[in-house]
Amino acid sequence: MINNELLVKDKSEGGKSIKVSPFKTTIRKTVPHRHNNYFEIIYLSAGRGYHLIDYQKHSVSPPVVFFVRREQVHGFELSDVIEPSGFVLIVKKIFIDATTDGELISLFTRASSYACLYLRDAATINQLFVLLHKEYIAAASENSPVVKGLLKALLAKLLEAGSPQLKSPGFQHTGLYQSYLELLSMNKPVKNQVAHYAQQLNTTPQNLNAACRKSAGQPAAIILAEFIISEAKRLLLYTNITVNETAFALDFKDNSHFIKYFKKFTGLTPQVYRQIP
Repeated sequence: MINNELLVKDKSEGGKSIKVSPFKTTIRKTVPHRHNNYFEIIYLSAGRGYHLIDYQKHSVSPPVVFFVRREQVHGFELSDVIEPSGFVLIVKKIFIDATTDGELISLFTRASSYACLYLRDAATINQLFVLLHKEYIAAASENSPVVKGLLKALLAKLLEAGSPQLKSPGFQHTGLYQSYLELLSMNKPVKNQVAHYAQQLNTTPQNLNAACRKSAGQPAAIILAEFIISEAKRLLLYTNITVNETAFALDFKDNSHFIKYFKKFTGLTPQVYRQIP
């Protein structure tokens, strides 16, 4: 279904900053949607089909784990032949911000740089998900040392046992660069100006540019452009707003400027891109 705006779903539980639950066996096809306030890890031990993350289709060939950042759009197209099974782990930003464990933060950072990992050691990962789910249900608080310990072990094992697919080049979260990415991913009106984000971060465009080059090997303007193009693709693919409305939503003063900008980075006009099957 195509709507006037991107569908937003929230599967978290109230005030809890993490959630662990079995993958719903009834899921087959879901409308592409996003989650604005949490990072999602989806582990499948059974099932067949595809998982769409933004505009890339990833084969569901278990055992596999998918990492979905909060600004991304995703959805499933699963076969009726094999019943899916696995777990879904939701982690809110406030959980990561509250931890003082540098190693846990590093594990989340590394995980968020991947779209999916095809796993070699599924037995251990299955056990860790089962234990984490049981402890999550039993614990009085998600800040339980056991929950955090199991989460840390799970992330480490996923990264150790996984064969990476589509790692985002240069996706490192350090200092000023990390804050820049977080600002971009917030569900706020996009501003097509590096100076705007530098001001929000209480720094200069020059300092922000230097931080981006050091962490990602790219200037701040290119990182902003990549984000704008990604957001434009989401709006063109998953909503029915006009190209002109898309341009306005992404802080372009006129339609023609947006069309030239989009074509420069993709080789296609927005209208042609939208019509690609």
